[in-house]
Amino acid sequence: MPETNFTFRVEDDLKDRFVGAAQTNDLSASMLLREFMQNYVEKTEHDAWFRQEVEQGLVEAASPEVKLISHEDVVARVRASF
Repeated sequence: MPETNFTFRVEDDLKDRFVGAAQTNDLSASMLLREFMQNYVEKTEHDAWFRQEVEQGLVEAASPEVKLISHEDVVARVRASF
């Protein structure tokens, strides 16, 4: 996959501490930042997917064709299956 540069400003002290912490763990600062970015994007995409699924479920549950089952009935059915 092609790569590109990503430049941003950060305080000198934070940069030095971050690079030092990365080196302590035998990692590069760029590797850690790349991993953080990937995790953040994946989390954001998953959250968007999950919210969409919940919204769809709520719409489906609000349909008059849906037969609702009370909590007590669910508990009784589960207990009866054991």
